[in-house]
Amino acid sequence: MASRRRFVQGVAGALAGAWLAPSLLAAEAGADKGAGKSVRAVVDDFVEANGFHGVIHLVRGQRVVLSEAFGMADVETGRRATVDTLYPLASISKWFVSVAVLRLVEQGKLALDGSIGDYLDGYRADNGAKVKLKHLLSNCSGIPNGFSPRVKADPAIWTKPYTTGEAIEAFCSGDLAFEPGSRFSYDLTNWILVKGIVEHVTGQDFAQAIDALVLAPLGLKHVLPRYTDAARAQVAVGYATIEPPVRKMNPQLVYMVASGGYCGTAADLVRAAEGVYGGSLLSEASRKALSTILVPAESYALGGRVKDVQADGAARAFAWETGRTDGYRSLLAHRLDGQATLVLLNNTDLSQRIIDEFGVAVFAAGAQA
Repeated sequence: MASRRRFVQGVAGALAGAWLAPSLLAAEAGADKGAGKSVRAVVDDFVEANGFHGVIHLVRGQRVVLSEAFGMADVETGRRATVDTLYPLASISKWFVSVAVLRLVEQGKLALDGSIGDYLDGYRADNGAKVKLKHLLSNCSGIPNGFSPRVKADPAIWTKPYTTGEAIEAFCSGDLAFEPGSRFSYDLTNWILVKGIVEHVTGQDFAQAIDALVLAPLGLKHVLPRYTDAARAQVAVGYATIEPPVRKMNPQLVYMVASGGYCGTAADLVRAAEGVYGGSLLSEASRKALSTILVPAESYALGGRVKDVQADGAARAFAWETGRTDGYRSLLAHRLDGQATLVLLNNTDLSQRIIDEFGVAVFAAGAQA
């Protein structure tokens, strides 16, 4: 029976809209649902209950426990998902960008307590003096999201090729909505400003800077901006529904890349987590900064969340990076002691709650596949 489930990527029933099924795991009982079960059983139940399309990759103690693809990367053409398929990483991109910023901090080019005004000449002086880099990276800057109301009034903005500077002026220059550091607001505008700052202090195109600071040193050959030709040719199609297939994909705008514009493979995400938290890319001080929660109500640190999850009979600290954009969902959950990493990549608009509960259940499950 298990072998048939593992072949779900070829089974027509998996394409019949079962992704709308209720979550297998209750929000308050994710760990209980995994306790006493094997990882294989947790995965099979999840795939069957949710008509899962995508990739699941689990590493424990430096051993790949499971690495499988399910369903379709492109329903219309019949292209099946594989473990090497590229998926949009959505907000996991913020985590990569935060790692790059910390490298620039180590090089003396940036400071987390530095203000926008320290790095962006011409930005409005009042906001520029009050808002610090760490406020941007933790989504608590108070700079309002000027993009959403503009694009609602004029959808043609999706087609306009703003430069970073033009996007900052158009969308990131409103009056502060709240005192920096006092509230959490998950706004695109924070990351347009971070993009501008990185470009200014490095003198490079943003994607070139991220590649030089993070991707190339870690050997992440398949982590690419979604707007590139290479990414467009390989990335899985995002869907709102599978039966009938209805795509859910927005245009890729270059000035949004820091917020959620990268794509990649599951294996590269594992390599990234292991290299960032266990390798020599970052100093101990930078790793501590990356995993220090700045917004307790949201468990949010720099560019992502850190939370305790039950694993091996105790609460363990995890970097819990999630992503949601268009019809895509992603999860990178890395145990900070390096003992486990889970990646889930999906292209059928699954509930993030369902995905998080699945992650909790996997870590609560037995050690064997």
